[in-house]
Amino acid sequence: MKRRTFVQNSLMATLGASVTTTGAFGLAGNTEGTRQEKHKFNLKYAPHEGMFKHNAGGDIISQLEYMAEQGFTALEDNGMSGRPVNVQEAIAKTMQDLGMEMGVFVAHKIYWTEPNLTSGDVGKREEFLADIRKSVEIAKRVNAKWVTVVPGYKDFRKEPGYQTVNVVESLKQASGILEPHGITMVLEPLNYMNHPGLFLEKSAQAYEICKAVNSPSCKILYDIYHQQITEGNLIPNIEASWDEIAYFQVGDNPGRKEPTTGEINYKNIFKYIYDKGFQGIVGMEHGNSRPNGEGELAVIEAYKEVDNFL
Repeated sequence: MKRRTFVQNSLMATLGASVTTTGAFGLAGNTEGTRQEKHKFNLKYAPHEGMFKHNAGGDIISQLEYMAEQGFTALEDNGMSGRPVNVQEAIAKTMQDLGMEMGVFVAHKIYWTEPNLTSGDVGKREEFLADIRKSVEIAKRVNAKWVTVVPGYKDFRKEPGYQTVNVVESLKQASGILEPHGITMVLEPLNYMNHPGLFLEKSAQAYEICKAVNSPSCKILYDIYHQQITEGNLIPNIEASWDEIAYFQVGDNPGRKEPTTGEINYKNIFKYIYDKGFQGIVGMEHGNSRPNGEGELAVIEAYKEVDNFL
């Protein structure tokens, strides 16, 4: 019996309800499909749950094994904090057995439509810091080195400079919680079209904040999809922000699907960050452009294509 079958049976009661999608792009399914020969990628691309559900099966353990069979060496799971402890532990054990690394998960409640960290409100700051403390325990449980932080909505009643100071102070306090554990929060600028009104939008802004916080536990999550929409000029902005970037996410534009489906030259970008010596994870935070099992295989082939830069 394959290990995926054993674990699936032993955890079925929990996985049935709690391992369905967590995060913007997770899905669920249970169809077995064709396995492809293992491939060695140059970078550590991290799929998310549901990306290969038709070929891998519906539960996260089967999907992890399928990812590893295809050559992927990491997992990204925005909603890891919402999973039961026994599921987190099963995921961590499986990843350890497969030699896979854990990518980011979201570390706190994100405020999409009202100010929190920008406002300087003490209660909102304490709520954020409490979430960070909880995320430390989760990160240790699943062997995660990075957690995603989004400073939230703008406070339109305050000048941008005051908002920046409020955010920096919150992040300094969060860094004090994270530093002893070697965990890094990565700040994600988001584009104004998908997420209008959010405080953090541009790479230079994130760079300025990280420099002000001045902690190894506060760095940038550079999402190439978001920054193509917000500012473009991708490689020069990556270069200018390089010493504060700890993590990348990808998705092509328009559509936020796999590389090769839009306007971004991912082969050149991946070659650039590889040549710079990037050793971190590249999160595949996008949907599939085509449905079902064939679409999933197309995603794998797209990554092989853009990763073929040596």
